[in-house]
Amino acid sequence: MADGIEPGQKSAAGKEPQQRDTLVRSSLVVSSMTLVSRVLGLVRDVCLAVVLGAAGNADAFFVAFKIPNFFRRLFAEGAFSQAFVPVLAEYQTRNGLDGVRHLADRIVAALGGSLLLFVSLSVMGAPLVAMVFAPGFYDDTEKYELTTALIRITFPYLFFISITGFAGAMLNSLGRFAVPAFTPVLLNLSLIGAALLFAPSMAEPAYAVAWGVFVAGLAQMLFQLPSLMRLGVMPRPRWDMRDKGVRKVLKLMVPVLFGVSVSQINLLLDTVIASFLPTGSVSWLYFSDRLVEFPLGVFGIAIATVILPSLSRKHSGSDTEAFANTLDWAVRCVLLIGMPALVALVILARPMLATIFLYGKLTAADVTMASYSLQAYSLGLLAFMLVKILAPGYFSRQDTLTPVRIGIIAMVANMIMNIAFVLPLYFYFDIGHVGLALATSLAAVLNAGLLWRGLIRDGVYKFTPNFSPTLVRVVIAAAVMGLLLVFLKGDLASWVTLAWWQRALQIAWICGAGFITYVLVFFLLGGRLRQFRAGL
Repeated sequence: MADGIEPGQKSAAGKEPQQRDTLVRSSLVVSSMTLVSRVLGLVRDVCLAVVLGAAGNADAFFVAFKIPNFFRRLFAEGAFSQAFVPVLAEYQTRNGLDGVRHLADRIVAALGGSLLLFVSLSVMGAPLVAMVFAPGFYDDTEKYELTTALIRITFPYLFFISITGFAGAMLNSLGRFAVPAFTPVLLNLSLIGAALLFAPSMAEPAYAVAWGVFVAGLAQMLFQLPSLMRLGVMPRPRWDMRDKGVRKVLKLMVPVLFGVSVSQINLLLDTVIASFLPTGSVSWLYFSDRLVEFPLGVFGIAIATVILPSLSRKHSGSDTEAFANTLDWAVRCVLLIGMPALVALVILARPMLATIFLYGKLTAADVTMASYSLQAYSLGLLAFMLVKILAPGYFSRQDTLTPVRIGIIAMVANMIMNIAFVLPLYFYFDIGHVGLALATSLAAVLNAGLLWRGLIRDGVYKFTPNFSPTLVRVVIAAAVMGLLLVFLKGDLASWVTLAWWQRALQIAWICGAGFITYVLVFFLLGGRLRQFRAGL
């Protein structure tokens, strides 16, 4: 088992450090694989910046990619996974692999059939989809028609990647984390190949990268299947909507669709509003969001992926103390990693964007505009990460209503803040897209705060003795690191005039110095890694 506990067995106090060590190792596996994917993701985005820049065709592609990607996160990483894994844990605890196979056969039929219908209707109604998600493009006939055509190519990706997410959830529940964590690499490789090999020879490069999305989805789905075969849990579709397991997953999934995906819905609303802003706004938000997604994906989602099956088993085994300790361990890990990442992204926004994306068709002005939204998004980084790890504290207990209520509050707040921030920033400073990023970050802070408060109120989350010392050490170490970064970054205007290799060397030196400073201060204040291994 991934956490060292046999099904249905309560953990003894003496086994807690061993269980936490296993969680650490599993998190490191997921994080390392995800790190490879995210690094390639940055390479991918550099290639997109080179061939598309931040022009109208780039806005069209990013919208066409974001729409199925949004639904992917609901089905593959969000609602489906959060609803399916706890029920799968129950079946595994009670009936072993036979129970896993029984549930998987019926779930894959229900999920696959529903997705085929949804994808087919969306492809046929692509003009309407483009109108709903990017209404601001309608007055620009060329951009609107290109967006519609690209949606028809990219939307089948949703089917492929959702089945991939289903397979990944099964593998994670069985303690196999490496293959699902590595799978996103295939998306990046496909888009890099499409951008470098095919886009230059096409009259409209956006078509090449759109087909790259399609091919990537198919490749990722096929990559997961051999692992399921080796474990003897390869699903054989059985259509049975009356099955108790299917109905339970669907019952849990409906509210989770909203609750776990509030941040994604907020980002999609940003895209809708950005479609009315000047050309380039969608692309500026995309490139800045990509840098925030890097630490979020490598660490936040990795930790959440590991703890959900563990929390589900601990809840099934009524091990409340281990459940609370696991949540606190995850929060402290997020603080340890997320705080310095937040500080670095705010201070080094423009240098980082210039180093990574200032090539080809992307201009220095685009980098400047994207840096403003990156700073705004970065303010919510800790909250984004906390939402990822606090939400499983509800879903693992099959409580989906509370996150929904909290999600509604956060979404309403985000919509109000969009109006409050975008209009003045657009009319007075011509940076309306920054208001969208800032509203999303503040809504995430509200979402995370309410989730955390609810877990504490219910007695599910309890602070361990190490929480307060860890928080103090992290804040002080990040503050010292931040002062150093401000001193080292120098004149921001000079970054856009440097050669690419000069920018790369300089940003590597600054980030390396900041990292070493953070670690040294943390250790000088008494911080030790064993405090995270044992979950004390």
